[in-house]
Amino acid sequence: MTISQKTLETSHGKIAVRQTGGQETTVMLIHGNSSSSAVFRNQLESPLGERYHIIAPDLPGHGASGDAIDPERSYSMEGYADAMTEVLGLLGVDKAIVFGWSLGGHIGLEMIDRFPGLLGLMITGTPPVSPDEVGNGFKPSPHMHLAGQETFSAADVEAYARSTCGEPFEPFLLDTVARTDGRARRLMFEKFAAGTGRNQREIVAGKTPPIAVLNGVDEPFVDTDFVATVKFSNLWEGRAHLLDKSGHAPFWDSPDRFNPIFARFLASVDRA
Repeated sequence: MTISQKTLETSHGKIAVRQTGGQETTVMLIHGNSSSSAVFRNQLESPLGERYHIIAPDLPGHGASGDAIDPERSYSMEGYADAMTEVLGLLGVDKAIVFGWSLGGHIGLEMIDRFPGLLGLMITGTPPVSPDEVGNGFKPSPHMHLAGQETFSAADVEAYARSTCGEPFEPFLLDTVARTDGRARRLMFEKFAAGTGRNQREIVAGKTPPIAVLNGVDEPFVDTDFVATVKFSNLWEGRAHLLDKSGHAPFWDSPDRFNPIFARFLASVDRA
């Protein structure tokens, strides 16, 4: 399995992208807050990567990408969605399926209007909330405040890495959190709390491609009961999926069970 890496010059700054050599439909994987595309190793290196052209960018201010040229423009769900749409354009991709994890899922929802070639979207760890119910979509958590905190101590880095990814824990997860531009957390969180993006409850209730929802039963941040009440106009298989013995990152903690569901979603979107 060949995974190539390249860096694109975008209006948001340098964006690093991992790609597989698969020839079928392009699949974009979008990581979460203070993470990077490295967290998708178990998808990139799986048979999915051999079949599909998987592209996994690092968001501006994350991973091997550069910090944003204009933090105020880029460090928000809308700014990131704009950057990811630009990446697809630079790679010559006019149709793609998107998987978004946590912040990445919110970015995917913001891409529905921006990228006409969006064939399907799967979200994990992402409650589609309206601006006035942001607090309802998330559980009280001892580490939730870190999502919008600019400066991290070593203890904060460890707490954030462990709570978001769970097990198996690997040292690179610490490096990824530590590398993140702290302004990305603060600005994104301030804008999300202020309700600057689209009303995501309205997005999913409106005209959308198929949207798959998959969460871990042991999700530490997202209120899955809230997600179950959200009205989707085009919910894949007619229900939100839950994986037992899995947390905020099922693709990382349970790839043996996540990948077959993801493969089923990709195949169903392809057939359609």
